[in-house]
Amino acid sequence: MKDLILKVIDFFHPLFRKFMPLQTFRYAACGGANTLLDIFLFHEFESSFAQRGIIRIYSLAMSPHIAALVAAFCFTFPIGFYLSRYVVFTESNVRGRIQLVRYFSLVLACMALNYMFLKFFIEQLHIEPTLSKIFTSVVVITFSYLSQKHFTFKIKKIKQHSL
Repeated sequence: MKDLILKVIDFFHPLFRKFMPLQTFRYAACGGANTLLDIFLFHEFESSFAQRGIIRIYSLAMSPHIAALVAAFCFTFPIGFYLSRYVVFTESNVRGRIQLVRYFSLVLACMALNYMFLKFFIEQLHIEPTLSKIFTSVVVITFSYLSQKHFTFKIKKIKQHSL
């Protein structure tokens, strides 16, 4: 699957070579696809949950848009990690489990940003939930790319010993 994804993405890169390096293009393609999936799932879940009102899981109560955020996350988290590790940041020499822990930490930070922005756009500015999710995604994607490149999947410098 990885090879097919790379072939498709890399096939289109020459059209954008003047504007962005291959890694950035791969991130844009993979991140864009995962973001579209996230927005689609958010919309579908939010539409379904809106009919039910407040979503209760044990003692936790969530508004439909926050429940939709969590539900979509359950799908896009593993897909995003796979694409980041095996398609975008392939040169990283950080161990896989360390990458996963860092990625999960980063995604939790992104979830917090999503939560805050969605609450603000929907509950304060009264913007429609799917449109609010799109606005939120623009900010979160920028933060996510920079964090992944410089933290989660960074390339460790190997110390050279001098004699």
